[in-house]
Amino acid sequence: MAEIIQRDGTWAFDGDALRITPGRDKNVSLLRKTLGELTVPLGALAGVSFEQGRKSGRLRLRLRDGADPLLQATGGRLTEGNDPYQLIVESDRYGVAEYVVDEIRGALFLDQVPADAVDAYLLPGPAVPLSVSAGDGTASFDGEHVRLEWNWKTEDAKAAAGARTLALGDIQAVEWQPAVGLDNGHLRFSVRNAPTKAPPKYDPNSVELWGFKKDPLMALVAAAVQARLPHPAAPAPAPVPVPPRDRKPLPPPPPAPAPEDDHDALLRRLRELGELHKSGVLTDEEFTLAKQAVLKRM
Repeated sequence: MAEIIQRDGTWAFDGDALRITPGRDKNVSLLRKTLGELTVPLGALAGVSFEQGRKSGRLRLRLRDGADPLLQATGGRLTEGNDPYQLIVESDRYGVAEYVVDEIRGALFLDQVPADAVDAYLLPGPAVPLSVSAGDGTASFDGEHVRLEWNWKTEDAKAAAGARTLALGDIQAVEWQPAVGLDNGHLRFSVRNAPTKAPPKYDPNSVELWGFKKDPLMALVAAAVQARLPHPAAPAPAPVPVPPRDRKPLPPPPPAPAPEDDHDALLRRLRELGELHKSGVLTDEEFTLAKQAVLKRM
């Protein structure tokens, strides 16, 4: 067991998985505290590094592309403070941090874990039900439906239609974008058969975010939905073959001859044999053998 305990959190590696627990320090972000403990399987890791600084250092995990729905939904836009795969290390624990790095790297090497992308999520995403209020609305997700409710700051054109409920099966994609500078962020759901180019301020399938403290929590809603959508890199299902419309059906097989038809044919054969015997073509012995063979078939 390789373990490092810091005010920022705790990383514990047992050779098969890395358990990440956020710290209780006041500087730990609200997103990481709400997300809670994570268990990252070894097969989801692509690498680990440790960067030393004068007063503190930083451990960083690198996950395989497509392994985590949180990273998929946020597109790498989480800040360092909100990134659960980073840990601030105090200078007197540099040796412990380097030991953790060596243990993880050694396990990756021994298990020959590839660093390439995956086509299925290896982490489950945030637990549901989940509800977050930020910006101009509240987004809730119970595992099957997303519900968007508006507050007094919502634009009238968007709020006029009232709260919206989106079935998971109607959602094609989800995106979380943080507010940057003077540009607002958003949580947006792309809904099947309902394309829109409206900005989040007017889009009834979006929550507009203004850069306040709870904005990053909307990323958890995005990740919970993302975890239940088809993986973007998953292979497409094989098409079901459809027979061509212009292909003519094969004719039915000819009917088997009726028993009475066989009987008449055998009688004709007996008469033919009698005539051949009378004309001398067949000897007595040949006629007798041929006649017995026909009679057996009758």
